[in-house]
Amino acid sequence: MSIDWAALGQVFGVTLAVTVGIVGLFTVGIVGTSRRPAVEGDAAAATAPGTGARTTAVAAFALCAAAVAYGIYLIVAA
Repeated sequence: MSIDWAALGQVFGVTLAVTVGIVGLFTVGIVGTSRRPAVEGDAAAATAPGTGARTTAVAAFALCAAAVAYGIYLIVAA
């Protein structure tokens, strides 16, 4: 029995990169939907995120969902 270390290294590298990428996208989505802190001296509470931030968050969540759906497709198709 022989282990192909090059292939194992490639799988590890791709897995690490995709995992970090998906976690990063999810983080962008969370930040995009979070409320902005109130400004010092402002009587108003925290404000809702702007349209651009919300659009970016939705796009980030959609990319995360697409990556998960593609992973499930790869598992089920095999």
